[in-house]
Amino acid sequence: MKRAIFPGSFDPLTLGHYDIIKRGITVFDELYIAIGINADKKYMFSLEERKRFIEEAFKDEPKIKVVTYKGLTVDFCKEINAGFILRGLRNPADFEFEKAIAHTNRHLSEIETVFLLTSSGKSYISSSIVRDVIRNGGDYTLLVPETVVAKR
Repeated sequence: MKRAIFPGSFDPLTLGHYDIIKRGITVFDELYIAIGINADKKYMFSLEERKRFIEEAFKDEPKIKVVTYKGLTVDFCKEINAGFILRGLRNPADFEFEKAIAHTNRHLSEIETVFLLTSSGKSYISSSIVRDVIRNGGDYTLLVPETVVAKR
């Protein structure tokens, strides 16, 4: 079985994340959407809200499990016996950043990182942009799945 994790803070889940997840389940037998817990980070949405956004968006997809974790991503991969980390790439800057992390993870473990390019028309979407639009009262509904819109 090819098991992967798609780690992130998902604050909030965006259509870019959604796109990578939908395409990721065509590559892997099982995909864990792994919400990392970082006590030093200030989130707009609570952990429970972020988890619920994802669970509701993929409630009809049996290949997806939504979990939370602390610590190193590679340690969590070992804990759940995942051989792959799935990551989305929006632009060259993402690639350089993610490449460094992938090399480090590979040095620390046998876990492979698989990159998917964000679909055309979604490469500009990021959680930080969505949060900024929300904070400033803008229309964020075209940037996130319906499960996020329904909770605001």
